[in-house]
Formats: sequence, structure tokens, C-alpha cells
Amino acid sequence: DTNLASAYVDSLNTLKEQFGIKDEISLSLLTRFSDILKLDTEEQDLDFLWGILSSALEQAVGSLLEMRSREGERLRKDMIQKLDSIRVTVDEIKAKAPDLIEVYKNKLYDKIRELTKDVQLDENRLLTEVAIFADKASIDEEIVRLSSHIEEFKKTLNMNISIGKKLDFIVQEMNREVNTIGSKSSDLGVVNNVIAIKTEIEKIREQVQNIE
Repeated sequence: DTNLASAYVDSLNTLKEQFGIKDEISLSLLTRFSDILKLDTEEQDLDFLWGILSSALEQAVGSLLEMRSREGERLRKDMIQKLDSIRVTVDEIKAKAPDLIEVYKNKLYDKIRELTKDVQLDENRLLTEVAIFADKASIDEEIVRLSSHIEEFKKTLNMNISIGKKLDFIVQEMNREVNTIGSKSSDLGVVNNVIAIKTEIEKIREQVQNIE
């Protein structure tokens, strides 16, 4: 405000003459009077600014969604690959299952005979009881349920809804069946198969934690 500045200068000169002050009136002195200098702010076009910001925001969100989509597809393919690996191992166990029952029956029969060698037993009754106990050691049902869980997991991966909780539940059920198979079998090959499956299931479980 030049008019106000002139008024200040006149007043200061009057004071200088009146009191015999020799100091010069400088620009730095005048700028101490805050009412002399005023900043005019131009109103910004909010619509124009929002147009720029919204465009940048849309691009950022679009890039984020695209990145998440790519990551989700990569995760889906990786889990399917692990499920296929599990399925191959389950088929290996399935192929061994009939022999496992026969081996178990023979071992059980021999053990009973050893413990009752001085006892007269009904051979037919003995064979029947051995068959009943051997049937309880069968892992056929667990294999069927585990295979079903694998297929259900794959189907769920293709759903366009929130699937995290369902996948987590299926993983728990898969673990349950594998643990039962392991507890029923003493065959070293099957035990190794069970360990391999549990390792893959654990990897899948960790991946599922990142799915909503």
C-alpha cells in the first residue's frame, strides 16, 4: 500500500526532525509495518484442480487394481500347481492302499497267532475279526475326502466373491484328512507321502492368509 507507506515515511521524518534522529528510513524498517505489504491471493479454479487431481487419482487406483489383479492371478496359478502336486502324491498313496490293508491283516494275524499259540482258536472267527480290524485301518475314505477337498479348493479359487475364509476352512479339512492317513499307516513310503503333502498344504495355508 504505497499511500500508507508514504504516510508512514512522513510521520517518521516528522519524528526525526522533532527528536533529532539521524537514522535513515530504510525499506527494512518500512516492511516491519505489516499493514503496508499485502499479498493478494487469486482464487483457484477448484473444478480445474479437481479435474487434475481426480485424473491422477483414477490412474493411481487403476494401476493398483491392475497390480493386485496380476498378483492374484499369479497366486492362483501357484496354488493350483501345488494342488496338482498334492493330487499326484495322493494318487501314489491310493495305489499303495490295497497292499497296505493286506500287509496289516497279515501282521495282525501273525501277532495274534504268536500270542495265542497255546490256545485253540476258531480259524474262521479269527480271520473275520482280523478283517474287521484291518478295515478300520483303511484309508480309502480319507483319500476320497482329500481328493474332494482339492477339487473344491480349485473351484473356490475361480469364484468372484470373498473366498479367504472358505479357502482357510478347506485347508484345515485337508490337513485333518492327511493327519488321519498318517496316523493309520506305518508304511515308510506313505509316511513320506504324507510329509510331502503336509509341506505343500502349509505353503498353501500361508498364501491363503493373503486372500480376502
